[in-house]
Amino acid sequence: MRVYNFSAGPAVLPEDVLKKAASELLEYGESGQSVMEMSHRSKEYEAIIGAAESLLREVMSIPDNYKVLFLQGGASLQFAMVPLNLMRKNRKADFVVTGQWATKAYKEAKRFGEAVCVASSKDKTFSYIPTLDKAKFSDDADYFHICLNNTIYGTRFSSLPDTGDIPLVADVSSSILSEPIDVSRFGLLYAGAQKNMGPAGLTVVIIREDLIPEFADDSDVPTMLQYKTHSDNGSMFNTPPTYGIYILKLVLEWVKSLGGLPAMKELNEKKAALLYDFLDNSKLFKATVAGADRSLMNVPFITGSDELDAKFVKEAKAAGFVNLKGHRSVGGMRASIYNAMPIDGVAKLVQLMSKFEGENA
Repeated sequence: MRVYNFSAGPAVLPEDVLKKAASELLEYGESGQSVMEMSHRSKEYEAIIGAAESLLREVMSIPDNYKVLFLQGGASLQFAMVPLNLMRKNRKADFVVTGQWATKAYKEAKRFGEAVCVASSKDKTFSYIPTLDKAKFSDDADYFHICLNNTIYGTRFSSLPDTGDIPLVADVSSSILSEPIDVSRFGLLYAGAQKNMGPAGLTVVIIREDLIPEFADDSDVPTMLQYKTHSDNGSMFNTPPTYGIYILKLVLEWVKSLGGLPAMKELNEKKAALLYDFLDNSKLFKATVAGADRSLMNVPFITGSDELDAKFVKEAKAAGFVNLKGHRSVGGMRASIYNAMPIDGVAKLVQLMSKFEGENA
């Protein structure tokens, strides 16, 4: 029996996608082989990666002057690739530090130039999105970086900062495909796939063409860390994560079949409202984030007692609700309710929490 998987990542995948992949595991189409066995240079696989990119462009309404790159190394490698490629004119970038991953991106950029923290929510354990003061923005920054949705702390940017001509760069690992996004507002978007797009191992980068730099042959930037390398070679400079890209194609087909990103947003808002409404009226459980900063994807909550938190996580696992333990840095619980989590799963979680409250409040 499948459990309700509330993991922050690798995360739940749509059952329809898993069943489709299972049916094609031994043989994809009439190729006589599994996708995992295919040469990435074959016509069969070129059709798969081409379809994945085309679907992503369609679903996200990606403008023609943006490149889609299928890479590896997770968002963590992008913490270095972004400054290596973009921090080139003034060797300076602005950062809004709203959590652990934003902090890591900020610290990594310091290796390559001046990283300026223009705002932070560290003072209250990253439980809110700080108000931004444009007077503190650097007018000579090469880019401005945010983490759009903070997986660990359950916060998100409900509106984007106005950075003028400075390219806005965003880590969208835990919110991509969850709702419509105006790609043209960004210079670069990057995301690890293992939350809303597919299995771990694939990283997607969406970059405006004019931001892809040219590197001299004697540049000290490694070939594999240059966006131009992957752009010029259609993400085929080396063997890409072929099976992850195939699963992404299936996920995008599933998203499209449900009505695209507007439909995903509507469903995600319903799921989040169901959980937050319970938390706001509970006598035992409490959400750790309030107001417009609340994430639609990651919902941290606590009872106020470490003992009761541990008891709830244990009982939930026994009942088939797994990976509800909060991140080790904050404790408590966290329900990650990505696209593939059915609304029935959230409703049953609320029922379980209500029962636990009745027995322990």
